[in-house]
This record gives sequence, C-alpha cells and structure tokens, in this order.
Amino acid sequence: MAKNNSFIRLEGTLDGLTFFRKNGANFVKTKSRVSRNRIMNAPEYQRTRENMQEFAGANKGGKSFRDSFASIVRLVSDSNLSSRVAGIMRRMMNTGVGLRGQRTLNLVDNTEPFIGFNFNINKPFDSQFNAPSAGPEINANRDTVTWTLPDFNADTYVRSPEGATHFKVALAAGYVSNYEWEPTLKAYEPVEDTPNGVGSVMYSDKIAVTGMVDNPTVLTVDLTAYAPIPVTTALYTATAIVFYQEVNGELYELAQGHCMKIASIG
Repeated sequence: MAKNNSFIRLEGTLDGLTFFRKNGANFVKTKSRVSRNRIMNAPEYQRTRENMQEFAGANKGGKSFRDSFASIVRLVSDSNLSSRVAGIMRRMMNTGVGLRGQRTLNLVDNTEPFIGFNFNINKPFDSQFNAPSAGPEINANRDTVTWTLPDFNADTYVRSPEGATHFKVALAAGYVSNYEWEPTLKAYEPVEDTPNGVGSVMYSDKIAVTGMVDNPTVLTVDLTAYAPIPVTTALYTATAIVFYQEVNGELYELAQGHCMKIASIG
C-alpha cells in the first residue's frame, strides 16, 4: 500500500488500483487478484480462513466492550479505538482453547492486556488527572463498583484544556462475556447473552479546575439489575475526566481534553 501525494484526489478503482482515504490521508493499493470463492474454499487458504474467523470473533467481542461504555465512549475515545480493542482480543485468542479458527476468547482469565488501557491513545488519562486514590473497588458479587477520591488540589493534579473552568470525574463499568465458536452458526457467540455489552456511568458534581475540592469524592455504579453475574463474564471498570466551560451559570462540554482508562477488571 502506497500513499498518494498527488493534488488529484481519487476514490475508487481504476486500472487495477484502488484509491481511498484514511484518517485524512490519500492511499492507493493494487486490487486483489484472488477471488473470494478461492479464499473461502481452496486448501491453500485454510490459514487465511482461520484468521478471518478469529478476527470476526475479536470484532464481536470488541463491539460488546465498546457497547458496555456506550454512554461515555464518544467523548473519550480516539478514531482507532475499534481496531485497537479488537487487536488486543485477537491476540488473546492465540492462547485460547480449541482449534485454530475456533479458539475461545477468554476475557475473564486474561485481564492484564486491558489494565491501564487508554480509550484515547493520544490523551492518556494519567496525563490529565493523577490525584492519588486506591482506584475503583469491585464488590464480591461483581455488581457494584465504588471509587473514592480523597480531597485533592486541582491545580496540582488536573491538567485542563484551554477554556475549561470545571471538570467532572466519572466512574464507568460494563460487562463483556467470553466468546466461543458456535459450529452450528459458524460464528463466534457470547457464552452468556446477559449481561453482555451493557454498563453504566456515574459522574461527580462539577469541580473547579483550580483550588482544593474540599471534600472526598465518592462515586458508585450500581449494576445489581444485572445480577447474578456469570463466571464467564468480565466486569471492566474505567475512570474518566470530562471538561466543561461555565457560561452564565450553565456548563458547556468542551470538544477536547476528555479521557478515560480501564482501571480494574473483575
């Protein structure tokens, strides 16, 4: 694949070359000469088919992951979130149980790859907010999450974007099931349909970007409506910060500066 630096911007296929735009840049690649029928049936493409199946499973798991943070993910993510999440899940499959192309996506037993995961790779959460805290705590039933922030000085621990007068910290939590290959459907399916791809977010009251907060901030996400939680379902918790500008007593969400990371998994 090559980058097109011509002032002429083409999109589509011409003489075996495919022109397209990605992330604001122009690219060109040769059109594939291999038919889909051959890829899906020829013995020499068995490994390709196996990879395609597992990529499809990773994408399904990734969608459930994003859906579980649906109410906040738009604010805090970069344009490559989908591919980054699916990439992590695809790598998890390398150690999954089963034949190639049908290996399990075991999120419950593979928590390490997502710990500290930033939803915006260009805006790490810790670079914007690093007030000391013990992090979110998950209860024994995995249906309630609590984050307690001791009093802190916003001047010291908050890096706010230009124009911000206030911010809110947020605690988000969501469930994602393990995925397994279903031979009858010839597709990856969640081990448990419920809960999967669901979650909730709790925001703090508004906090000024300067000075002491003057009291502890306690956020609790109640997920008891989804209980009991299957052992094959992972609970992801995330901490976030969202910035605002106050004008005539009204808070207006800024267009930049927001960020979130995975803080714990249970």
